[in-house]
Amino acid sequence: MIGRADPVRRFFEAMERRDWPAAGALLASDAEIWWPATDERFVGAAFVEMNRAYPEGWSIEVVETVGDGERVAARVRVTHGHDVVWCAGTYTVHDGVIAMGVEYWVTEGAEEPPEWRAEYSS
Repeated sequence: MIGRADPVRRFFEAMERRDWPAAGALLASDAEIWWPATDERFVGAAFVEMNRAYPEGWSIEVVETVGDGERVAARVRVTHGHDVVWCAGTYTVHDGVIAMGVEYWVTEGAEEPPEWRAEYSS
């Protein structure tokens, strides 16, 4: 039996291989992926095409996926040159394909923590 998290993991793995047809096959034709930080919404094949157009030189590592029913959470590390970018995403999977997703992207170390927290962190 295929786990609920498998389509999400396989989607990111297909993107790492630059296997765009395989990535597209793991998205519902009307799948909507939302990036709240920029308030962009990508629907269906446009999401794959946007990723395909992204400037080359990146690699993707799926750190973890966790599924619970139709809901899947993923933590993904993307390295692009000297930058490390993290995606924390939640997805809805129907019939073995991603139907909806919300992805939060952050660049590792890009923000300075407030001084008041210094005594609590290492």
